[in-house]
Amino acid sequence: MLLASAILGAAVGTASLLGLPTSSAASPAAYPDTVTNCRVVDGDTLHCDGGRIRLLGIDAPELPGHCRQGRDCASGDPFESTDSLVRGLGNGALVRIERVGTDRYGRILGMVMGQGGDLSCWQLAHNEAIYKPQWDNGGRVARACRL
Repeated sequence: MLLASAILGAAVGTASLLGLPTSSAASPAAYPDTVTNCRVVDGDTLHCDGGRIRLLGIDAPELPGHCRQGRDCASGDPFESTDSLVRGLGNGALVRIERVGTDRYGRILGMVMGQGGDLSCWQLAHNEAIYKPQWDNGGRVARACRL
């Protein structure tokens, strides 16, 4: 628990230094669970022990071949977006999460706190994803990112 508090404190401090929001959504109560051994799949998805996690309320550019026909995919460089999320996540050893549900692919939908702060906010602040209000269950991302 002490390690988790130290990591969360460092994440909030890093977010402050970068000028990112550090609202009450950054409190441990807002991210009640932990996951371990996380790695970035793409600009809005992580793979951690326990499964895949889709960041809530954002859409990042799709890697080549992943934007199915007829879908309006986010524009931008998918490799830059992925690299940005890697920087925001940090080492991924111990990550705080608020699970919100699952998507149609069985991925966990969640608000995730990495070393750079809330990762949805991180991606939005770095212009590596777009906000999708229709994907923001309960307006959590809007509140956390002060949109």
